[in-house]
Amino acid sequence: MTLYPGQVMKGQNPMPLTPPPNSNGDSNDSWDENKGFCESVGPTKKPQTPKPENAVTIAVSSRVLFRTEKEQKVFEEKGVEEYLNYQVQHENEPLAPGPAFPFVKALEAVNSQLRELYPESEELFDIVLVTYNHAHVGVRLINTINHHNLFIERFCMTGGSSPIGYLKAWHTNLYLSADAEKVQEALAEGIAAATMFMPEKQVEVSETQLRVAFDGDAVLFSDESERIFKAHGLDKFFEHERENEHTLLEHGPLKGFLEALGKLQKKFYAKGHRLNCPIRTYLVTARSAASSGIRALKTLRAWGLETDEALFLAGAPKGPMLEKIRPHIYFDDQMFHIEGAAERGTIAAHVPYGIAQMYSHRKSTNSAK
Repeated sequence: MTLYPGQVMKGQNPMPLTPPPNSNGDSNDSWDENKGFCESVGPTKKPQTPKPENAVTIAVSSRVLFRTEKEQKVFEEKGVEEYLNYQVQHENEPLAPGPAFPFVKALEAVNSQLRELYPESEELFDIVLVTYNHAHVGVRLINTINHHNLFIERFCMTGGSSPIGYLKAWHTNLYLSADAEKVQEALAEGIAAATMFMPEKQVEVSETQLRVAFDGDAVLFSDESERIFKAHGLDKFFEHERENEHTLLEHGPLKGFLEALGKLQKKFYAKGHRLNCPIRTYLVTARSAASSGIRALKTLRAWGLETDEALFLAGAPKGPMLEKIRPHIYFDDQMFHIEGAAERGTIAAHVPYGIAQMYSHRKSTNSAK
């Protein structure tokens, strides 16, 4: 199995990359040299960009929105100057879609429906493209965005500097990157973040409904219960959960993002669209329903949050369930769940948070969550 991108947590073994043919400018798809990039999307008037303080801001790195393996290889083998020259020479060749691309398209589909129901509202998804690239590379990125007819007006090109300070200024609700270290840095600053991976194969996902799946412990919740399991085993874990059934779990790094999704869902509910809401959320956890599920559900309810579906798998593999759900993105803190999802064609994102990061990331069934 192959995951893209190849960035992994320290201590992990990177997996080989097998980019699909005709990606990253290898395709014959390009623009006429004399055509301006604005012309590629036609005369359609674009909607206004919401103010950051009103929006649900999703910051996406260029390396997960688009396929950039070839460009990254030039940078690693020939250095920054050759890399910049390469990008300028190929700026009229669009980059192919990356792992975050279907997710971003789904966000835009939700925005279209929100604008129909609430024409004056700025409570929308706002997508910010974040890149360490020099501004010279911006031309190719803008051309690619217009080629794929994406609505991304906010750019943050840092020229090699850390983007974390800018993420806070944008009021970022979620940051998706190929750089695990920057993801960890964002999490340390209280920003929901994850490292994205792309499988060799990819299942088709809905073009009209955004589907987001979350693991429970160390993702929506803290790693408190996982720590009990790692230190004392499954029996002690179950005992701990029974004893603390009425004690709420502490929040995890992505609780705020679920909350932001819930606020937008309620706007659809208010217009009578609960049953056909274009946002659907899932809890996919290895917890057992009877033995440890009630605490998770009570915690969500106390927070005023809900997921549309909750799957308690009691240690069964998550991949087959995710294959049926077909989410645009699935968040988990353990790499063997990410790998299992990717084997089935699910776009998965690693949340490097909690006690599990101290243990082997190879596939295992030894998880309580």
